[in-house]
Amino acid sequence: MNLKISNTKKHLSGNIKITGSKSESNRLLILQALYPGLKISNLSNSDDSHYLQKALESEDELIDIHHAGTAMRFLTAYFSALEDREVVLTGSKRMTERPVKLLVDALKKMGADISYEKNEGYPPIRIKGKKLEAKTVSLEANISSQYISALMLIASSLPNGLEINLEGKITSTPYIKMTLEILQRAGITGTFKGNTIKVEPAEQLEEQTLAVESDWSSASYYYSLAAIAESADLKLSTYRKTSLQGDSCLAEIYKQFGVSTTFGEDYVLLEKRPDSKPKRIEENLQNSPDIAQTIAVTCLALNVPCYLTGLHTLKIKETDRLVALKTEIEKFGSRVEVTQDSLELFPQENFSKNVSVATYNDHRMAMAFAPLGLKVPFEIKDADVVSKSYPGFWEDFQKLNFEVEKTLI
Repeated sequence: MNLKISNTKKHLSGNIKITGSKSESNRLLILQALYPGLKISNLSNSDDSHYLQKALESEDELIDIHHAGTAMRFLTAYFSALEDREVVLTGSKRMTERPVKLLVDALKKMGADISYEKNEGYPPIRIKGKKLEAKTVSLEANISSQYISALMLIASSLPNGLEINLEGKITSTPYIKMTLEILQRAGITGTFKGNTIKVEPAEQLEEQTLAVESDWSSASYYYSLAAIAESADLKLSTYRKTSLQGDSCLAEIYKQFGVSTTFGEDYVLLEKRPDSKPKRIEENLQNSPDIAQTIAVTCLALNVPCYLTGLHTLKIKETDRLVALKTEIEKFGSRVEVTQDSLELFPQENFSKNVSVATYNDHRMAMAFAPLGLKVPFEIKDADVVSKSYPGFWEDFQKLNFEVEKTLI
């Protein structure tokens, strides 16, 4: 499905209820599988969470998680410790190009029985579940925090718990802290001090319902809209001021664009002051790389130069997001330079017309570019890729007077 996006409104106003955080939901789904007494409210309706839930309920040997990278990592750890169960984990073509070797190596050191079905270091992988009695494991900390979270989520179900020693500089610390706080909310004892994470064993947990906060990375597209519009007041729910999600740093970053955030009981109100635009944006996004695309497109729309660093994990996402961003932004006439972990935008005041943005099977490419429709009409290819994290995205955009028109492929 290709869509043409446009909006000529100078003021944006509306109320949007955003689905539960994919990150929180996926962690809680693993815990719920280990401790069935846990119940979850405001669960994400994203494709990723759907595929994870389906995999956890399946009794088949072949488990296909499609594009769900988080599910691949979390399930690799989960099935490794599930005694007397043998599965083959696979996914989309892109998923078979996304590395899992660091996580597999760590699990093997713990005693796991995992083998590669095709290419060394990549899915599909065969897992023969068994009791993992290792007490400690070491893991490189500078690639993906999801590897670390995967081990943390199964740690309490292991006979001895687990001590995880992180080697090198830690990437995406807020996501590790999110995992720890979710464990603690569920009643599991754990600590994260220096480069060491300890999770104590827990045979069972008390029955309870844990609520999922809405997704802050999904909120980023509304921050971008507010920044690009001449004026805006947008109410987003359900959000908490004391969020577990690293992407909640949006509230501070977008102050530079004149967007204020007011927290209510379970919502945030975004308001834009007219005529407020920064001269340049510089941000280290090591702890929140998923909002890099949003910020880059906001700057493109407003003709604001930007330099974003800490982006090395973007190269192993749904696509190489740095290369994809450069390719698609430059279609609009601006110049972008990328390295292994940074992006610098040199914007041009006038936008090229009749642009068609490719999405690379990456939900965030579609959603990050959408707010640019406030400045110039353009086409987004394969726009239904948003279902990976935010299935109702286009319907919510239409509530804000966006014209979303299907085009012929």
